[in-house]
Amino acid sequence: MTDATDLRPDALERVAWPVRTARLTLRRARPDDADALFAYRSLPEVDRWLTQRFTAVEEWREHHVEPGRLATTLVVEHEGAVVGDLYLAVRDGWAQRDVVDRPHDDEAEIGWVLDPAHQGQGYATESVRALLRVCFEDLGLRRVVASAFLANEPSWRLMERVGMRREGVGVRDSLHRDLGWVDGVVYALLADEARAGA
Repeated sequence: MTDATDLRPDALERVAWPVRTARLTLRRARPDDADALFAYRSLPEVDRWLTQRFTAVEEWREHHVEPGRLATTLVVEHEGAVVGDLYLAVRDGWAQRDVVDRPHDDEAEIGWVLDPAHQGQGYATESVRALLRVCFEDLGLRRVVASAFLANEPSWRLMERVGMRREGVGVRDSLHRDLGWVDGVVYALLADEARAGA
């Protein structure tokens, strides 16, 4: 049986990839990126905050090539070397079922992972700012959200650096594999807020 979401067109096809910044290149992920991404995603300091743990590269390779995974993953390169990856999932904004003009593909959830070997150089900030430009300018989205464990301070500090606003803290709403139930945090940015801050 095919899920209705499987029939949704690939929103990211509307973007002219690759997207370049002053120092970085953002592009769609390919199956052959699996090993480069696993090299830093499997590090304990990175893996600690990821939603799923992969201890074997073979298991990661299978996961990486799943259509839904490739459709939402972008690779960040600096001078041809992979320095991180981004998550971009376009979805419909929430609406009551009887609203005539229900929103379609007007919102996105974003996320990021940066190789620790390349941290401290502003690559995460530069790549996420470029990702937000893609969301609002290329895709014409209305709203972008991101979430993290509250204890993952570098992640939510990045959200603040790129202009996102904290919308809420969930008290012990997030189950961490090592820490148990911990607080989670949600940030968002609207297109008009992004334009006003530009």
